Amino acid sequence: MKRPLLLLTLLLLLSPLAAGNKHYTVIVSLDGFRWDYVKMYHTPFFDRMAAEGVQAVMTPSFPSKTFPNHYTLATGLYPDHHGIVANSFWHLEKKKLYSMSDSETRNDASFYGGEPIWITAQRQGVKTGNVYWVGSDIAVKGQYPTYYEVYAHTPRLNYAERVAKVLELLKKPETDRPQLIMAYFEDPDHYGHSFSPHSAETRQCITELDALMKQLWEGIQTLPFGKDVNLIVTSDHGMATVSPDRCVSVTQRLKPEWYKRIEGNLPAQIYAEEEYHDSIYQALQGLDHVRVWKKGKIPAYLHYGTNPSVGDIVVVPDLGWLVTDKTDFRVGGAHGFDPTYDDMQVMFRACGPDFKKGYEAPKFPNVCIYSLLAHLLHITPAPTDGSLDAVRNMLAE
Repeated sequence: MKRPLLLLTLLLLLSPLAAGNKHYTVIVSLDGFRWDYVKMYHTPFFDRMAAEGVQAVMTPSFPSKTFPNHYTLATGLYPDHHGIVANSFWHLEKKKLYSMSDSETRNDASFYGGEPIWITAQRQGVKTGNVYWVGSDIAVKGQYPTYYEVYAHTPRLNYAERVAKVLELLKKPETDRPQLIMAYFEDPDHYGHSFSPHSAETRQCITELDALMKQLWEGIQTLPFGKDVNLIVTSDHGMATVSPDRCVSVTQRLKPEWYKRIEGNLPAQIYAEEEYHDSIYQALQGLDHVRVWKKGKIPAYLHYGTNPSVGDIVVVPDLGWLVTDKTDFRVGGAHGFDPTYDDMQVMFRACGPDFKKGYEAPKFPNVCIYSLLAHLLHITPAPTDGSLDAVRNMLAE
């Protein structure tokens, strides 16, 4: 018995982690950051990240909404599989409307399936830190990250304070220091919605975020172990321009007694009365600027329609169109469209010791981020819909 124990001890002592070469990873999500904002606007730091690390375009999951995709990034599961199938949806078993803006349902852990990366890490002895990532302040599987911020607590940390919080976590003593830190920023989503992706206001926001991420990276580099920190900057979805003259009404073709409710406009989820599924589907045939599917007939590439919370009929508008009866809004932006549209896809940047330098990686789906993070942390991942193979090309040898 002594010899195997001796060999195991030697292996541990000679491992990179034991030698003091532990790597840390910070992943930042900038909500609504389209892949081509770096081409449309002046982004010297993101250009620097591309030159010194990896650049890519990442495809979100359907629907291309905030809560579904942030939780997909955390779990590696499509929304259809982790349960947050939209920003708001009707839960059949609970007979309750889930909404990200309703504190009761938002904070109800029973809505959240899968295993977030912070739980996977902590089960294997790896500490994590979190600043407002979707799901991180909810007791999913009865657990929280090692360190986290509660989004409902006000005043909420401003953006400069969030950068400072990330650096504060990295400055903890090594025994207390999180090896993974996840941070969320609400912009440029707000500016894209309010002013459209192509606006002076959005341009200014992108410029400020670029400078903010530069500040974060330079702060990391001042740490004694700064060279051992990876930085990933990405997003949940893109943004497309919408206007009042591109609206489609479905209610004009439907009888009120046919459905229980219609939730959302990107997509529109129609929860039908049992005997009227076919009536609704047939009534919406031939409607311009939308695609209409029965729940079980949604195209396979969208990975959607098996979850009980998905509507019986799903109506997905063409890019730039909305399913709504309202036309009293100004030109702005929206998301939730088919994620294969260019406008819905997002920026991916990564630099640090575990990434290649000056490498442009092929496009990949966001369900692979969980696998990537698990690899960087040297932990065994839970089963997911993603794969490390799709992103292995960006890793340094």
